[in-house]
Order: sequence, then structure tokens, then C-alpha cells
Amino acid sequence: MRIKDQWNEQRIYSSRTFAALLVIGLLSLALLGKLAYLQIIRHDYYLELSQGNRVRQDPIPASRGLILDRRGRVLVDNEPAFQLELIPEQTPELPGTLQRLAALGLLDRDDIEPLKRIIRSRRGFDSVPVRLRLSDEEIGRFAVHRFEFQGVELRARQTRHYPFGELGVHALGYVAAVSEDDLDRIDKPGYAGTTLIGKLGVESAYEAQLHGLNGYQQILVNAQGRSVKFQGAYQPDLRAEAPVAGKDLVLALDLPTQQAAEEALGDRRGAVVALDPTNGDVLALVSHPGFDPSLFGRGLTRSEYSLLTGNEDKPLLNRALRGAYPSGSTIKPVMALAGLSYGIVDPERREFCNGAFHLPGSSHLYREGKGGKHGAVNLVDAVARSCDVYFYSLAAQLGVDRIAAFAAQFGIGALTGIDISGEKPGLLPTPQWKKQAFKRPQDQIWFPGETVNFGVGQGYLLVTPLQLAHMAATLAGRGQSFQPRVVMGERAAGGAIVRNAPVATRGATGISDENWALVLRGMIGATTYGTAAAISKDARYTIAGKTGTAQVYTVAQNARYNEKTVAERLRDHAWFIAFAPAEAPRIAICVLVENGGFGASAAAPIARRVLDAYLLAGPVAGAAAASPPAATRAPPP
Repeated sequence: MRIKDQWNEQRIYSSRTFAALLVIGLLSLALLGKLAYLQIIRHDYYLELSQGNRVRQDPIPASRGLILDRRGRVLVDNEPAFQLELIPEQTPELPGTLQRLAALGLLDRDDIEPLKRIIRSRRGFDSVPVRLRLSDEEIGRFAVHRFEFQGVELRARQTRHYPFGELGVHALGYVAAVSEDDLDRIDKPGYAGTTLIGKLGVESAYEAQLHGLNGYQQILVNAQGRSVKFQGAYQPDLRAEAPVAGKDLVLALDLPTQQAAEEALGDRRGAVVALDPTNGDVLALVSHPGFDPSLFGRGLTRSEYSLLTGNEDKPLLNRALRGAYPSGSTIKPVMALAGLSYGIVDPERREFCNGAFHLPGSSHLYREGKGGKHGAVNLVDAVARSCDVYFYSLAAQLGVDRIAAFAAQFGIGALTGIDISGEKPGLLPTPQWKKQAFKRPQDQIWFPGETVNFGVGQGYLLVTPLQLAHMAATLAGRGQSFQPRVVMGERAAGGAIVRNAPVATRGATGISDENWALVLRGMIGATTYGTAAAISKDARYTIAGKTGTAQVYTVAQNARYNEKTVAERLRDHAWFIAFAPAEAPRIAICVLVENGGFGASAAAPIARRVLDAYLLAGPVAGAAAASPPAATRAPPP
């Protein structure tokens, strides 16, 4: 038996060697074929892909449009600021990166989770802002640790600048970082690289016009994603497209008038709205207290935002559009017109005011304001001296349905249609409304006493300062009414103003010239010998106005209201509406001072300062170019 077969072993070895060489040869041929396919046949395709890996397309945000006042003065512009931006596909470990930024004090830890959601909702190559408007110290701190943060860059961007601080903030609005909710409604590619978006007022309502169109530029990057000027022998053809700046908006606001209103209102809670009765231009819109809009532009922490939302004075509330209050006696000119139009009252007949009124068959007394007694008054005197007893009786004769129908012509209980968001309609009460508003059958009944209260602007009636300014403008226009507008037009290239046409609304109809004249006499009387006589002292124009005092709580039948013993936030609200010059009105105004007491002493002096600022201001350079031409303005009534 042979133990070793050398010939057989040699044969096996040779066959195995041949098989191995054959496999190696085939694999080598496959490799060479694939290399030839990649480098020769598909050369152009893969060259383009390889260059694309080192060419990054960065968005160039468009410059946001400016906001100007009616005479061309800048109210909102842009300024450069540094911010941190993160590119998700170049950030290897996102949670850790954000945690390390927070450890450096460049992020708030409470903002990390919302930031993660925002980053995940964006495209991997988009540059996402994670911190806005860094201070010099924060810029230096990041620069020292920059090597630790792959995919995070320090970028110079434009941010919003409000040169007048809080002035007009509820009209102008503010911008803030693009949020998750914003991403659901905007065109994401169109906002690539955009840091801020309008959140309130004009900034929000006209976001499409102010935003502009973003451009882009291609840049070379290295393996770490950092930009480089030159890389290798191949220099690609880098393309770029310039952004298109947003449109400049021209507001109807008049800066000196706005400043006068803000300064006159001071630190008191309240609102001022001034309109041009010939076209609906909002000349001033104030809500106090306000806030610094630049805080939102740099990014608020959760604690800072909580301080604003938890503030008892509600600085974020736009009282001019959203504050709902009883109108008080400011409704009396409309009541007088209703009585005249329905033939309920003889304007010359005198009614005796003994300081109290009661419905037939009822012992409940409806008392005169301040407990006064006016004696014998006719309609003009009742408006001028604000006689509650006269209007208690008139309301009872008119009835709630006729009062509500007539008041609706002056915009009470409806949106005015102003071109910024957030407006509330107030409340125009009717028996039908009460049936729907209350559940218990006994609460759904409309009582005659509620009509009496309605006649002097108390009870269920609620209005906003904007609504009362609109009502005053309709009175000034003798029924002619326009939709209020904050934005008057746009500034085109070269500085020309492209104006929006005023939008006329239905207004008040069917009122005779004689009846308009009677109520106008009463409103002029209010500022000459009536409740607001002091406002006309040394005035160089005639003012038609009406004071109002709105109760915050009900005073018992046998009790008397004493302002000195009542908590400050339970005191009456002070109103004043007016228009001037009375014979050819150019401005209509409403002033509200929350818990201010009486309209004559708290609200009327504020209105006088605003009227002076607008009517007595001298010409301003450039005013002719920015103010509406006479041909587009409606003639005074």
C-alpha cells in the first residue's frame, strides 16, 4: 500500500492553482472593466457628481423691505447682526452639538427640543439659524471653540431695526424666528436661509411684500464643509443669483402724531386711534403698555416670554383692536341721530332732568352720572352736557331693535376691516343675541331696563377703540365711511409712491342734513360749554367731540360711586371721541384710558395734544412726495 502519491498531489495542486489564477484573472478583468466604465464611459456623469460634493449652494436672503411713515420717514429698517447657523447634513451628532452650544451659554436648554424639530423639518443642506443676534462676547466665545462644532457657522445676516423702540409696536408689529407653525404654511424653498418672519401688525399682514425673493450662490467646500477659495486642478463654474429685495411700505401713520399720542397717554393703560375721515387712513394707533419689538428679533428665552405673557398690564394685548369695553356716553350722538331719524324726539322740546329716571311701573332708579341735575334740556344740550336722563328716556322710546339697527350703520358690533390682523368685533346686543348667549330660559329674556342701559352705552354693549374711532370718522363724514388702513401704498424704484385706493363702506344712510347739523351742534357744544369745554381753550380750530365714562362694576341702588375709595383697576374707563376741524374734518380720534375716571379730565386732554400735533404741524421736507395728492382724496362733507 502506497502511503504517498506525489503525482496525484502535483495534479491536485496544479488544478487548484489554475482555478485560483482563473478566478483572479476574471476578477481583475471585472475590476478593470468597472474602472473603465466609471472613468471612461461614465466619466462626465461622475465628474459632475464629484464636483457637486465639493460645491455647496448657499441661499442669499433678500433684504426685507423698509417701513416708512406717510411723509417718508423710516419707522423700520435693517441692520447687520451675527448669528449661529447649522447645516444638518454636515453636523455628525446633532443632539450633542446643541448640548455643547448650551453648555457654552449660546443656547437656552429649554430651546433645544424645539430646535431639533425645526432642524429635522428642514432640508439636510439648508442652513438653519439656531441663535440670533449674538453679542460681541458671545461671538468671541464661539470663535475660541469653533473647531469643536462641525457644521455650525457664524454668519453675518440682516436683522430688523426699530429706531423708535416701542413706538407704534402694535401697528408695526415685529419679526421673530421662523417657527414650526410657520413652516407648515410658508414656501420652504422660498424661505431657505431666511431667519425672521413677520409675527404681528404690518410685519405679519404684509409678509409677502416685505419678504422679497431669496437668491443663491455656489461655493467650494472642503471635506469638513468649510468654504475654500480653490480646491484641486479643476475649477468649476460657480453660479450665483442675486436676491430681490422686499418692497418698501408707506404707512398712513404720521410720525409726529403717533409720537404725540404715545407721549400724551404716558404710562397709563389705554389706546389712541386717529383716522382720516376722508379715506380711512390710520394716522395714529397706540396701545399702552407696549414692548420692545427688537427683543423678538434677537430671540426671547422662555423665561423672558413668560414675563411678558404673565404681566398684569398685558403689554402684548393690542387694546386698540382687541380691547372690548362699554362705550359709555360716546354712543349718545348716534342715539340722538336715531331719535331724530325715527321721529321719536322734537329737537327743540325740553325735557326736565332731575337726576334720576325710572320706567313706568318700576321703582328702579337709573341715576345721572356724578349725581348731577341738568334741569330742562333739549337734544343739543343733552348731547353737549351728556344728560343721561334724556337718553334713558330716548332709549326706552326707541326700543332695543331700532337702537341696534341704527348703531350697526356706524360699525358697532362688526369688524371695521382694518388691514392688520387681530381685530375683535365687540358686541352689539339684541334680544336674539341674548337667547343664544344664555342657557337658562330666565336669562334669555330681554328686559326693558337693559334697553335703558343700552341708551347710555352700558350693559352688554362692548366696543373697541378702533370701532369708536371709525364711528367718529363716520360722524365726521356725515355717514360717509371708509375701511381703516394702516398701509397707504408702496414705494417704487426711484422713490415714487404707488398708493392703494381707499375702500368705501356702506356707512350711515337716510339721515337728513338738518339732523346731521343738530348733532354736530351738540358735539361742538360738548367742547365749548359742555362736558369737555376745557379742551377748546386757545384752540385754533373747532372741535366736535363727546366724552364717555364706562362703568367697570355695578353700583348698588343705595350706594354712591366714590373714585377715591375704589381699587384702581375697578375705576371707570375714560373715553373721548372727536373730529376736527368740525366744519371740514381732517382727523377723527378716539382715546381710551383704562380706569382713568372721567373722559373730560383723563381722555380729552390727550386728544387735544394729538389734534394739535396733526392739524398745526408745519410742512415737512418730502411731505409733498409722500402725502396723498388732492385728486385722490374725497371732498370734505
